[in-house]
Amino acid sequence: MLCCVQGILLLQPAFEMLVAAGAVSGYARCNCGEGMPMAAKRHPVDVHVGGRLKQRRTLMGLSQEKLAAQVGLTFQQIQKYEKGANRITASRLYQFGRILDVPPSFFFDDMPSELAEEEGAAAPLAEVRNGAAVDTDPFTKRETLELVRVYYQIRDAAVRKQIYELAKSVAQSAAELEANREAGEH
Repeated sequence: MLCCVQGILLLQPAFEMLVAAGAVSGYARCNCGEGMPMAAKRHPVDVHVGGRLKQRRTLMGLSQEKLAAQVGLTFQQIQKYEKGANRITASRLYQFGRILDVPPSFFFDDMPSELAEEEGAAAPLAEVRNGAAVDTDPFTKRETLELVRVYYQIRDAAVRKQIYELAKSVAQSAAELEANREAGEH
């Protein structure tokens, strides 16, 4: 990326107007330390916190639009938070926690130990494919979250138990079929 020494200094006033208007956020000074801010990388902790926000919002059955309306934001801002593109302030995290019925610490739960132990660690929380982050954890996939949410909407515990046993049986049968196929190929 070009820095101010290479002629970008002329764009600094326009960039600062965009920052003041709230159109651009999350920036760091260029390497020379003199001039125009440039886009910052997403910090892995911000990505984790955003993922936890998305996970809880989905489990609660809230759309990005509904959550955004409750905190006075646009759904695009919620998207940025959930992707870790924008940092969530402490007061906003507290607000999300109250709406989603979790303590602020929830958003930091299950953080990979290498992130919790080492400041600035860049451990991958998601795999990158075609320039986009793809979450590799099945417990953060929308399908999983929706399944859990609808499962707990079943009020009859006996029916839930039967569905649970059915799912276990299907999974076991599928694993056995796969093992038999692989054994037949060798």
